[in-house]
Amino acid sequence: MLASLTSIATLMLSTLLMMTGLGLMNYLVPLRALADGWSTVTVSVIATAYTLGFTLSCIVTPVLVRRVGHVRVFGALITLLTVSILFSALLVEVYAWLAFRALAGFAIAGSYLIIESWLNERVTNDNRGAVFSVYMITCLLGSIGGQYLVPLGDPKEMGLFVACGIIFSLALLPTMLSTAPSPAPIAEARFDLVRLYRRSPIAFVGSLLAGALSGTWGSLGGVYSQAIGMDATGGATLLAAVLAGGALAQMPIGRISDRIDRRLVMIACGLFGVAASLAMAAFGALGVVAACIAGFFVGAVLYPVYALNAAHAADMAEPGEYVTVSGGVMILYGMGTVTGPLIGGSLMQALGPVGLVWFLAFIFAVYAGYAAWRMGRRRGKARDEKTDFQGATIPVLGADRVNTTVPPTEDGNDAPGSEPA
Repeated sequence: MLASLTSIATLMLSTLLMMTGLGLMNYLVPLRALADGWSTVTVSVIATAYTLGFTLSCIVTPVLVRRVGHVRVFGALITLLTVSILFSALLVEVYAWLAFRALAGFAIAGSYLIIESWLNERVTNDNRGAVFSVYMITCLLGSIGGQYLVPLGDPKEMGLFVACGIIFSLALLPTMLSTAPSPAPIAEARFDLVRLYRRSPIAFVGSLLAGALSGTWGSLGGVYSQAIGMDATGGATLLAAVLAGGALAQMPIGRISDRIDRRLVMIACGLFGVAASLAMAAFGALGVVAACIAGFFVGAVLYPVYALNAAHAADMAEPGEYVTVSGGVMILYGMGTVTGPLIGGSLMQALGPVGLVWFLAFIFAVYAGYAAWRMGRRRGKARDEKTDFQGATIPVLGADRVNTTVPPTEDGNDAPGSEPA
């Protein structure tokens, strides 16, 4: 175990620095937009540009890696990430920020793919859970640490933007100077949404809804904190509470779903999310403590639902379909992250900050309702046919990560599947 952690030490240091910069950037950007008087709708449109770039990168980055290798692509992506945040400080204009945020989304998604691919080559079935737990903790600590850098400066000034660029640049050094061998090229992600729907309608719809949930909160959570009167420190604490809830609850939820029908867990998570969102709507404006407690419980189901969808899709897939199904879940999630912020931002503009939380409650209700409806129509696979639940800190799973759980058949042909659930 110690040898495995030593072999990924430089990669984890790069990840920690990258996530610190990301936590700072994703909290700083909406605060600067609000400080310049931009509307919530404008902020949500800019967030959509980020998610569009994010989704596009999931398709393009594997192609780039196969052509020039992990290290070169990682260096190029971190450079683009640095450029995007520095230009955001130099040119504060809506149309320019659309391009800068799309560039940032493209760069961060590609970096995630490379890091996860790299990790998968450094682990075995015996130490996979422990290594990815270290990875999840690293991502969480970096994100929270970056958010707490915002109160140290003024979002209206260039200092925080420059600091963010410096942190991103430093993230290059450990990996670029490492003597560890590069991993094999990322497996090609193929998309067949029709096949995914036939195999698992719940995973199809649930992936869209999971993207809408995390995309909406991730893009507008900082705006919400400001709208209910929190200062920068209070807002950072709220965002950290939501992240912590997701990190702590993910594996217990996943393990429960390995033992009972996953659709029951989906229904429970959806209903719990409705209750937690309504609690945030009712008590979130009462103070930082109340908002953070409610936010913790919202996060406890907001992030794990993506991994539940991915696990259920894998349960229903035939061996030769794992790569295709994984790619479909990923692209549907991306579609959800594009649409969620637009609707959530419009509701915030019309109803105030509570509109965002009501929108989250609505999505959770649809998620639970659809899972219950599908459960009434189809019987799932037997429990011993399940794949093992894999926790996901970030919702960008390369095809290779699914392959390490259940390898595809040699010929990759599709066998007749069971009825969709």
